[in-house]
Amino acid sequence: MSNLSKKRYTITSALPYANGPLHIGHLAGAYIPGDIFVRFLRLNNKDVVYVCGSDEHGAAITIKAKKEGVTPREIIDKYNKQIKESFEDFGISFDIYHRTSEPIHHELSQEFFLNLYEKGEFIEKFSEQYYDEEFQQFLADRYITGTCPHCQSEGAYGDQCEKCGTSLSPTDLINPKSTLSGKTPILKETKHWYLPLDKYQPWLEEWLIEGKKAELKSNVFGQCQSWLKSGLQPRSMTRDLDWGVDVPLKEAEGKKLYVWLDAPIGYISATKQWALDQGKNWEDYWKKQHNPEDDSSLIHFIGKDNIVFHCIIFPAILHAHGDYILPDNVPANEFLNLEGDKLSTSRNHAVWLHEYLEEFPGKQDELRYVLTSILPETSDSEFTWKDFQARVNNELVAILGNFVNRVMVLSHKYFEGKVLKGSDYNTIDTAVFDELAKYPALIEQSISNYRFREALSHFMNAARLGNKYLADEEPWKVIKTDEERVKTVLNVATQIVANLAILAQPFLPKTAGRLFDMLQVPVQGWEKAGTANLITEGHVLGEAQLLFDKITDEQVEFQLEKLAAAKANNVKAATQVAPAKANISFDDFMKLDIRVGTILEAEKVAKTKKLLKLKIDTGIDQRTVVSGIAEFFAPEDIIGRQVSILVNLEPREIKGIQSQGMILMAEDADGRLDFVNPQTAITNGSVVR
Repeated sequence: MSNLSKKRYTITSALPYANGPLHIGHLAGAYIPGDIFVRFLRLNNKDVVYVCGSDEHGAAITIKAKKEGVTPREIIDKYNKQIKESFEDFGISFDIYHRTSEPIHHELSQEFFLNLYEKGEFIEKFSEQYYDEEFQQFLADRYITGTCPHCQSEGAYGDQCEKCGTSLSPTDLINPKSTLSGKTPILKETKHWYLPLDKYQPWLEEWLIEGKKAELKSNVFGQCQSWLKSGLQPRSMTRDLDWGVDVPLKEAEGKKLYVWLDAPIGYISATKQWALDQGKNWEDYWKKQHNPEDDSSLIHFIGKDNIVFHCIIFPAILHAHGDYILPDNVPANEFLNLEGDKLSTSRNHAVWLHEYLEEFPGKQDELRYVLTSILPETSDSEFTWKDFQARVNNELVAILGNFVNRVMVLSHKYFEGKVLKGSDYNTIDTAVFDELAKYPALIEQSISNYRFREALSHFMNAARLGNKYLADEEPWKVIKTDEERVKTVLNVATQIVANLAILAQPFLPKTAGRLFDMLQVPVQGWEKAGTANLITEGHVLGEAQLLFDKITDEQVEFQLEKLAAAKANNVKAATQVAPAKANISFDDFMKLDIRVGTILEAEKVAKTKKLLKLKIDTGIDQRTVVSGIAEFFAPEDIIGRQVSILVNLEPREIKGIQSQGMILMAEDADGRLDFVNPQTAITNGSVVR
């Protein structure tokens, strides 16, 4: 079934956390792809609702509030306003941008919880969870940091390691610390309600692995398959927090719903609010209909870090409820990097959307174009300011803008802006029209398969077709000998411009609007694309305008200097040495058995970017250690190198490999690692004291 065959669509883009501004990585992950898809649906007269909103609960909000010394409400109000305005200024065409702090959302989230609770879907159990004795509170996942058991990096959170992307539980962390007090938390008993994901595993395998294999993108399917292969475990749907949606049970006073229970329900509550505002029935877009053919097509646009929540946890919740449709697809994108490094909010290594809009006024489509052309659809991609400049100047300005400008200028110069017919179309003209007629179907096929980069390239090829036609026919020369032929050539060229105005709408909406204004014709739907008679004979065109300006070297240098200044500030901050951790006893220190060892073998761990499998001679034995250093060291370069290794660390399985110890590494402010090793050769097995 075509992705565009349904009559009704419910499209969502990931709810951004209201604890910071948007950057280009967010745009490339979930918002530009969703917006292109939705604009295309609307052009084809589909019944579609496009919803999003601020995710305003969870530990990330309260952590930000504590850092800034304000209330969570002040944080969400500040960033909801900024994010919403950035989306509006950039031109993302949500039907509603909602908030999970609204009463309608709290009520619906509690209804979901009670529905599952009354059906007996939850497992109620007491468990030991981390508790900060100094602050007298249980610690949610993001209030705990420690060493990742998979890649060995410091600073992993209790729910996920942001270095390697692995999903974690707080008790998985090595050397856990409370972010509140900086001290080691204790384990304390508490009661929570768990969703038995293991119970739904057979259904998920049938629905997802068997039913969706042909539809899901390879990166999405691979991650889902990996999760299911590892075996699903019950997941707590409640938290001991003081900010969020109250658990609607008397025995759960003071507890809140897990943010990944309430956040995706935000898509539904946003639709409910939109329906109330527009006089619509929200159930048409979310509930199962009597005839399954009438069900809305639900599609989630997200980044790779949210795949498990949208493909496994949220579908399991919808399935357990029973009344709701399930997603047809979850076209998640990978990560966008910036100037050779990962985008980082904490290091200010980012292109912030609100700053771009201030520094490049009126250039929304330029950023849309460049980001669409490099979307990380199946693997990570990279944004650089030099590439941004090259794509704008060499493609938007030199191909699309140049063609449109020449057609408009010549039409006014020779015929006072009138579109005339002149002589009959010749074989060259008809061949151009035949070629032009192919592009709408090519673009539709690419968009329906979520290949937006490919779709954009088809659009630009249509612009190249017009440019080549004008260059080959040379009306500025022919006008001296055959005015009638020039009328025909400019007529053909104007029809191409009109087609480009239609084809541009999903990708470059502001540019498309300017093209329709210049042509002095009403906005056209997709059904008109590819036709040869969009502009009638005798029609008068509007004044010519330049569609795009070149990006200057000075603009690029300014942006590169901003990034360099941010990096310098990080280095400066790193020189302010972090305070010492809490004291430990001498007996605790003596429990650590650190030895000098030599790396005998090294190889990359399959299907990972960060992990190396090392064979180390510890002087005691030869053992295998998995270490997250592959980004900084090639396997062949470290064989024979001496290292310091903690040999009495409890063995742990990482990616199916039994890791027996941990090598000690130093990490600088940029996250770069280096060995802690002796300066001269020392006998393997020597004790580090």
